[in-house]
Amino acid sequence: MHPKNIHNQPYNFEALTGSNPELSKFVFTNQYGTRSIDFGDPVAVLQLNKALLNYHYQVQNWSIPKNYLCPPIPGRADYIHHLADLLAEEKQEEKVNGIDIGVGANVIYPILASRIYDWKMIGTDIEKTSIAEAKSNIKANPNLKENIEIRHQEDRGSIFKGVIQKGEYYQFSMCNPPFHASEKEATKASLRKLKNLGKNAGSGLNFGGQASELWCNGGEALFLKRMIKESVHFKSQVGWFTSLVSKKENLPKLFKQLKKLKADYKIVEMGQGNKKSRFIAWRFE
Repeated sequence: MHPKNIHNQPYNFEALTGSNPELSKFVFTNQYGTRSIDFGDPVAVLQLNKALLNYHYQVQNWSIPKNYLCPPIPGRADYIHHLADLLAEEKQEEKVNGIDIGVGANVIYPILASRIYDWKMIGTDIEKTSIAEAKSNIKANPNLKENIEIRHQEDRGSIFKGVIQKGEYYQFSMCNPPFHASEKEATKASLRKLKNLGKNAGSGLNFGGQASELWCNGGEALFLKRMIKESVHFKSQVGWFTSLVSKKENLPKLFKQLKKLKADYKIVEMGQGNKKSRFIAWRFE
């Protein structure tokens, strides 16, 4: 993990259950003598997230609807810290403004960006339920209201158009795009994840997820190619365009698109334990 990530150390379950007593119902001592939770239990993961947000980020009232994406907070914080490094290279002194494409009901990236670095954030989404829940999370936490605004992307065919308004400037955009190309592919991946967690198919997936959060036509590669193509029209309003890329094999296709549009780009590698992840960043001179 990033050296500034406060989640570099094992979870302090004594402190976390103190900030969210509900979590204590799910904490147990595993075969290695370490306190943990069952990460295959969606309710346990939800309560862990509530505790992490309360204890580390002073966000006391956070929730998501049943079966919506419940994000692993340490990895989400890593993206934010690496973005800060990217911006630090520019030696910018003004207030940082960012925009999260596909904010979801959990609104996790704007929350972390606001609480860690005091950035001002716009969160956008195509789903009305996600927008309503995201707004509810912000409204329930007075320490988030000043820095976070939620906007509905009404045009499903657009990414930046309609949500970035005339005269606005953002130091960065960020995105955690849908991974899969179809519902069938998303279901197959979910079943594989359940198997890895030692669960049967009827157990439910620990991180959940709605259709728009998990898959889109053409999958991650086509979504990001669309994003890159549309970003040209907003090159004077966004400093760095960025997005997570879950599938490394998609990178050559994205590089080809970026070279065609004469963009300056880089890959930022990240790691959480054995899991490797990355985001791509590009801009236009």
